Amino acid sequence: MTAEFRDLAPDEHLLVGAWVEDGSRTTHDDVDRRIFWLVTRRLVPCGHAGGGWDQLYRDPRDGRFWELTFPHGSLHGGGPRRLEWVDAGVARQKYGVDESAAGARGDRHEPPR
Repeated sequence: MTAEFRDLAPDEHLLVGAWVEDGSRTTHDDVDRRIFWLVTRRLVPCGHAGGGWDQLYRDPRDGRFWELTFPHGSLHGGGPRRLEWVDAGVARQKYGVDESAAGARGDRHEPPR
């Protein structure tokens, strides 16, 4: 994948990818491709849980934590991706990440509910 996508904006909190039918095959939509680009090119991995299916990343630009999950895990390859901003408490409790060591500022703001 060589396409460039935009970085996460300060007002973004949730990205949900999808798979779309394209004739006889299934392809990733632009959101799913952007999530993949973000976690492979922009975000810093911090930990994993759930046998590796739940993954924690940090945006080095603003310190926010982002959780990558695969809500349709029964699909081939885990299905489309979901990337959600999570607070430092989630990083600490679920992933055992010390937010001060990670340089995070993710707990300054609560993610919207």
